[in-house]
Amino acid sequence: MHTLRSGQVRFGAFQLDLGTGELWSPQTPDPNNKVLLREQVFQVLRMLLEREGQIVTREDIKEKLWPDDTVVDFDSSINATIKTLRRALGDSADHPRYIETLARRGYRLMPRIEYPELLLPGTAVGDSREQGDRCAIEIHAKRVRRRINLPGWKAVLALASVLLLILAGYISWRHLRAAAVPKTGKTMLAVLPFENLTGDPSKEYLADGLTEETISQLGRLNPEHLGVIARTSVMGYKHKDEHLDQIGRDLSVQYVLENSLRESGDHMRLTAQLIQVKDQTHLWSQDYDYQAMDILKVEDEVASAVARAVQLHLTSPQQAELPQLPPVNPDAFDAYLQGYYFFERNTDKDTETALKYFERATQLDPSYALPWVWVSRIRNFQVNVSLIPHEEGRREAREAIERALALNPNLAEAHIQMGRIKEQADFDWAGANTSFQRAIALEPGNPEALRLAADSAVYLGRFDDALQLDRRAVDLDPLNADSWEGLGETELFMGHLDQAAADMKKAIGLNPDVWGADVRLSQTYVLQARPEDALAQIEGVRYAPHRAYLYALTYYALGRQEEADAALSELIAKYHANMAYQVAEVYAFRNESDKALEWLNRAYAQRDSGLIETKVDPFLKSLHKDPRYTAFLKKLNFPS
Repeated sequence: MHTLRSGQVRFGAFQLDLGTGELWSPQTPDPNNKVLLREQVFQVLRMLLEREGQIVTREDIKEKLWPDDTVVDFDSSINATIKTLRRALGDSADHPRYIETLARRGYRLMPRIEYPELLLPGTAVGDSREQGDRCAIEIHAKRVRRRINLPGWKAVLALASVLLLILAGYISWRHLRAAAVPKTGKTMLAVLPFENLTGDPSKEYLADGLTEETISQLGRLNPEHLGVIARTSVMGYKHKDEHLDQIGRDLSVQYVLENSLRESGDHMRLTAQLIQVKDQTHLWSQDYDYQAMDILKVEDEVASAVARAVQLHLTSPQQAELPQLPPVNPDAFDAYLQGYYFFERNTDKDTETALKYFERATQLDPSYALPWVWVSRIRNFQVNVSLIPHEEGRREAREAIERALALNPNLAEAHIQMGRIKEQADFDWAGANTSFQRAIALEPGNPEALRLAADSAVYLGRFDDALQLDRRAVDLDPLNADSWEGLGETELFMGHLDQAAADMKKAIGLNPDVWGADVRLSQTYVLQARPEDALAQIEGVRYAPHRAYLYALTYYALGRQEEADAALSELIAKYHANMAYQVAEVYAFRNESDKALEWLNRAYAQRDSGLIETKVDPFLKSLHKDPRYTAFLKKLNFPS
């Protein structure tokens, strides 16, 4: 061991200022690229540098960082500190370049160290006042070990709820009151995917379900001051060791919640830690262990006690909901999580598998509202993509969602799905808007509710309202292809075709399988008089009925009449029962008004969901001066 010189020390691609604790790479001379290490991380790095090439044991770190009278979970705290240091260095435990782990012994610095002032005369030595300022503002995390006994997977859900309340209170009550507020007026938080550290790959669905539930519940609290990035945008970081500063830039967040799930015998441990992005300070962390016990008593008492302890400024409805956690069969909850996992895989086969799990959840616990929502949603989706007959699918979808709302009238997902059915099947525009607005009131951070409210505004021609809602959805879910597809769709109906094409491409770039973006981009190309580009795009469209529809439009735009007629004939022959609205669009685009109106009326008889676009659809433009079209809009209950 040797004493480090004052000033700066270089190792590998990095340089550390021993006076200020700032770390940067001389290979990247951007002054904004410096990272101010928190005190514990800085001290561990200094120990590794002082023992260049020699082992620093975990006991050494414990004695250095925490005095004898400190109460802390040393193992978890040391692991978190090493993980933060590795992240700052862009290092990996599996393939280390800077910090080597020696099992059951400790850690060792791998690169040699140098003193840059000996190589580059004139290098400035850090100002000691900066070190004093840094120490004055340093926030140290206190690890608290809290044991809560709960049964099954539902227990983990309850614990996630407890975690949410503590976290929301901590952010709003203690630390964030002093933080700089971004331009949006909200502090933004990303809940990173739960790491499945159980060693059992089959538990991935549980980790994913906990991520979803944590985001959903946290998004309901203090929505005026706290914005929570939606699930789809954070799931891209699953199994990735991305730098926190990069995550902060990607998602425009100031804080990140890291989570993990471990298993030991009949116990499971949920661990979470809150990190400030700008300096990677660990503000708070907590472990939760549990085993079987009375779930209702624990959920009610702990949720209420935590809410009081952190002095959450909840609205009255939120306060009323805290003690109303309904009992759920643990096996039904497990089946629900399995269903959600397969639904998110986004293939027809996985969607069928998801439906089976959701139906199993309703059988295991008929009073559990959430799986009824997803039964309804899948049936409705299958109708819209022509996988099942309209009448049967709509009936099953309606029965399931009515059941869900009867069981839990305060479930945002249920109001979202009811809004879909009121809009697509009933043409009840006011009722659909009421459902979407109710969902937003229950979960202001739910991007799906915002997107569907935006769609509702578009179909009524309220484009400014729609754009505002779509942009809010993008802000909350910036890496979600659905958010960008929704924005692009609004721009398409507004006639902003260049921007629509750009945002559809962004959606496809985020997720090539995103529903609807390839269809909308093909339509946009046709309207831009770029039919060759549309033809190339159609090849990637997922469903055969939509490909037939798009070929009928595109070949006509290209002037290839014979191929256009063949595509239209195929569309009618194979898909007339589910694609009547699209047939009407093709005839209107061909300026064949009589046939277009005939097929619109067929679509009405079939309760075709495509009819929701009738008022703003650019492919129906040739009908706008026809009084029969005006009369048809009235039949669809569109306001004048």
